[in-house]
Amino acid sequence: MIEIRKTGITNTEAQAVVNAANSRLMQGGGVCGVIFNAAGPDKLQEACSRIGGCPTGSAVITPGFDLCPYIIHAVGPIYQDGKHGEEQLLYSCYTSALGLALEHSVKSVAFPLISAGIYGYPLEKAWKTALKACKGWLEKHPDDDIHIIFTIPEQHKYDMGKEIMKQV
Repeated sequence: MIEIRKTGITNTEAQAVVNAANSRLMQGGGVCGVIFNAAGPDKLQEACSRIGGCPTGSAVITPGFDLCPYIIHAVGPIYQDGKHGEEQLLYSCYTSALGLALEHSVKSVAFPLISAGIYGYPLEKAWKTALKACKGWLEKHPDDDIHIIFTIPEQHKYDMGKEIMKQV
């Protein structure tokens, strides 16, 4: 099941929250900063530092500390022009995150719209890739009941996501 909610990422009851991470797994701004602050920034940074890093298009998992049971750190691409593998990397970071959720028996995952903020991914393309990746993953894993929640606080992004979800 895929759901889009008009809310912040720290306001769900999801077992795992996906952080739009940078490849160094360092606390950043935006969604990343909000997640670090809610989880306990020192504890989460220590856990991320032990891992060391994560390549673009991949994901790693840490405890969620004060936020939820798990935080999945997915590294999306910085958008250049759409001709440098950005779509494949974005698709891969969603499916990698869902694979980790499955490995850890997570039944609900809250995602932001990865790469659509400071990484500059065009909003409509980011939505289409995110929804195709999640829908495709669910189709390949029909027996694994994972509830995917996109948490979108901005009205225009929420509206666009709801419209694109009807098409995908």
